[in-house]
Amino acid sequence: MGLLRGVVRTAVVAGTASAVSGRVQRWQAEKFADKDAGIAAKQQAMYEAQMASAQPTAAAATGISTEALERLKELGALKEQGILSEQEFEAQKAKILGS
Repeated sequence: MGLLRGVVRTAVVAGTASAVSGRVQRWQAEKFADKDAGIAAKQQAMYEAQMASAQPTAAAATGISTEALERLKELGALKEQGILSEQEFEAQKAKILGS
């Protein structure tokens, strides 16, 4: 009977320790997951803000207004359709670009 009592006591202690350890691990995992999610969100926001400020638009990079870019696109489409000749296209392009 003494041996059985010792085995049962050991099993109960081990089971309790395992349950407590599992709960502590889950609590720590949730705590660190929330913390990591917050850090990741901050880093993503900083990255997006940095990328937004670092990338100039095509118009800003070339010094051409967006209106001029639109007119050049329209001219390119007219040239592709065969409505404008190469010479007419170049003349209009030079007029838009001011050169």
